[in-house]
Amino acid sequence: MKRHIVIALLLGTTAASYAQAQEVRDSVKIYFPVAKHYLDMGIPANERALSGIMSRLTERERDSVYAIRKIVVEGAASPEGGIKYNYNLSRNRANTLFNYISGYTELPDSVMEFRFLGRDWAGLIRLVEEDPAVPYRDETLALLRKLQREADLGILTNGDQVAQLRRLRKGVPYRYMYRNLFPELRQSNLLLWYERVPAPEIVPPVIEPPVPVYVEEPEEESPRFGCTTVETIECKPFYMDINTNMLYDAAAIPNIGVEFYLGKNLSIDANWMYAWWNSNRRHRYWRTYGGDVELRWWFGSEAHAKPLTGHHLGVYFQTVTYDFEFGGKGYMAGKPGGTLWDRANIGGGFSYGYSLPVARRLNIDFEIGVGYMGGRYYEYVPDNGCYVWQATKHMHWFGPTKLGVSLVWLIGCDNYNRKKVNNEKDSIGE
Repeated sequence: MKRHIVIALLLGTTAASYAQAQEVRDSVKIYFPVAKHYLDMGIPANERALSGIMSRLTERERDSVYAIRKIVVEGAASPEGGIKYNYNLSRNRANTLFNYISGYTELPDSVMEFRFLGRDWAGLIRLVEEDPAVPYRDETLALLRKLQREADLGILTNGDQVAQLRRLRKGVPYRYMYRNLFPELRQSNLLLWYERVPAPEIVPPVIEPPVPVYVEEPEEESPRFGCTTVETIECKPFYMDINTNMLYDAAAIPNIGVEFYLGKNLSIDANWMYAWWNSNRRHRYWRTYGGDVELRWWFGSEAHAKPLTGHHLGVYFQTVTYDFEFGGKGYMAGKPGGTLWDRANIGGGFSYGYSLPVARRLNIDFEIGVGYMGGRYYEYVPDNGCYVWQATKHMHWFGPTKLGVSLVWLIGCDNYNRKKVNNEKDSIGE
């Protein structure tokens, strides 16, 4: 009889050990800020936890010894806040964790289970039981267990549950739990159960003796002379750039330009600027908008080596409106609220510039233009919220009308700067 009992115990122990060896469990827990459900990688515990679970998932996928048998995704919230709100919050937190994990590895839907805990009373009870520093711990645990029973039954007595907790001992236990324990409840947890997949039985193949096969040899062909042509597909060269004048940017005038290479060392460049800054308190204005169009001719060894690089000459046409007034006399060109052509100043001239390569896709373009700018403008003085006209004048300016130090972003197939090389060896390695 004793021998049978010993054998049974040994068999039971062996079976338990075998079952444990056949199953592997894994889990990951992430935390959330108050009332939020987005993934906050600024929390150090989140980054470490997600990095670890993804590493283990990848390793087990490669191993193919274990298969996922069950997945449970939990979302929870701390007690503060409404019942419906916390339920939706816990659901969103669970979905956040699941969506992140499933974005990197496939999780089978057939073994998936979601649990939206809402107010996690059970979790809070566990934390209070583990923390001897909770003020009035016994009274707090008694109330928490009562609140959990009410929540499980779907009934609320003596007012809201959180209000009861706040009234306990004038809120001393609640304030402690809010600071030290509630952050642990704002979480989502994913649990995985793996089951060991038995190795397939390997049946040795039956080897049969080879059957001789006789192949008729083809007739010898006469030798052919020539070469084999390998077709290569290359993109068609295309050259353009997007640029911004950093001098205008420094003067708080946002601007952008686009340039297209036309071929035969010619390009066309169009620029637009727009700024409308004001302060109604002191009638301060810094208003300007307008643009220019320029036809450029590129020359020199650099321009012949690669378009939109090196020296260039140009002819341009420009138009601009402005309103400058800083608490005193103001100067306005262009009709407020009108089109660009309503009383705008216009001009044009000739330019010289040089586009300097600074990176693979970046140049800095230096340019100066000399020509004419003219048109009608108005002098006025602000007075009690009104602009009192003083005089109408005409401007005729001959001299520099264009100045630029532009950051240029090269776009297009083959439109990039090659590195300069000093010898043939470097050229071959490029």
